[in-house]
Amino acid sequence: MAESMTAQSVGGRSAGGWHKPELDLSDADWQSSSKGAGDVEIAFVEGFIAMRNGSRPESPSLIFAPDEWRRFVLGASGGEFDLT
Repeated sequence: MAESMTAQSVGGRSAGGWHKPELDLSDADWQSSSKGAGDVEIAFVEGFIAMRNGSRPESPSLIFAPDEWRRFVLGASGGEFDLT
């Protein structure tokens, strides 16, 4: 069964204001951040970045365009998502 995901859309457009493609993630080469439970996994597919919960790979994946991914990584590196 092919796994395909699209970003959640509002009024036919994604939250980012553009249509995200339906990607076939069934053969994606998922890369884990570490060896622990609950890992975040990413895969590079058709010029986009997919991210999923490694402990629940059947759950929906987030799809990022390269510019969105760059902003996300910079924000995370800068502490934007820290709980302090």
